[in-house]
Amino acid sequence: MADNIEVYLASPRGFCAGVERAIETVKLSFRRYGNPVYVLHEIVHNKHVISELEDSGAVFVENLQDIPPGEVCIFSAHGVSRAIEIRAEELGLQTVDATCPLVSSVHRMVEKYHLYSYDVIIIGHHKHPEVEGTAGRVSGRVHIVANENEARNITVGDIDKVAYVTQTTLCKNDLVGILEILSKRFPNIKGPKSNICFATQNRQDAVKQLAEKTDLLFVVGSKNSSNSNRLKEVGLQCGVVAHLIDDYRDLDPAWLTDNVKIGITAGASAPERLVEGVVLWMREHGATKVVELKGIEERVHFRPAVLSSHPGKQENKPGLN
Repeated sequence: MADNIEVYLASPRGFCAGVERAIETVKLSFRRYGNPVYVLHEIVHNKHVISELEDSGAVFVENLQDIPPGEVCIFSAHGVSRAIEIRAEELGLQTVDATCPLVSSVHRMVEKYHLYSYDVIIIGHHKHPEVEGTAGRVSGRVHIVANENEARNITVGDIDKVAYVTQTTLCKNDLVGILEILSKRFPNIKGPKSNICFATQNRQDAVKQLAEKTDLLFVVGSKNSSNSNRLKEVGLQCGVVAHLIDDYRDLDPAWLTDNVKIGITAGASAPERLVEGVVLWMREHGATKVVELKGIEERVHFRPAVLSSHPGKQENKPGLN
């Protein structure tokens, strides 16, 4: 066992407002409409959250056709395409849209630019559900760019009518080179500095603060969580050894040395109890000091989503308490 381990906790860390809203939306749907409640794709990217909701009665599906007609279908926090919305209505499903409001704002930007005949570039990761949903808000003249090479080779209809948006869970460093290339190729390009959400940025800034004090970083989050992977990347860019872990079971005592200083943070879809489990493990393996750093206090909260007006399953009124 290593001696004199110091542990520093990032602040803020863990659940963001959009994730809280999505999870509360599923729980509210249990109470209002009874079980089962169907969810298209993972409501958020964390295997522990998914498992807990499944135990409570959520059924996660990859295809709308797997949901019986008339049942409640919740769209995940990552958002969906217009085609998915239309297909759900055709299948007679009752839909609850748990899309993060910050992602929805990106959808509106894409729709606005498209309305004015712009080619719209989405800077983000191919096959990520948020990016696929955003691209699917319009038909035609939309392009996904994930790296600088793709930015160099993209073809548009009119170089004077190009706009861009970004995935909300990127790192600022992901954008710099891509935007430089796009700005040179399309001098009149329109778009924000980024659509990276405040919670993503706050957690990345907190990792930079951790890196000034620590030698080793543990990021609590699932492997398919974009924002968690970005936190690991930020740590590596700051010069600390970083590991992405689902929970304390992924920790390896061989990573610990005497007098090591360890930073712990959590992705925006990781429950705080997982961090607590990591801290307990650290105490059992030689941690003599645990300090929570001061950071930005996030006070933004979103109300849970409610059922659309599609006909079908009725509210279970007696369950509304």
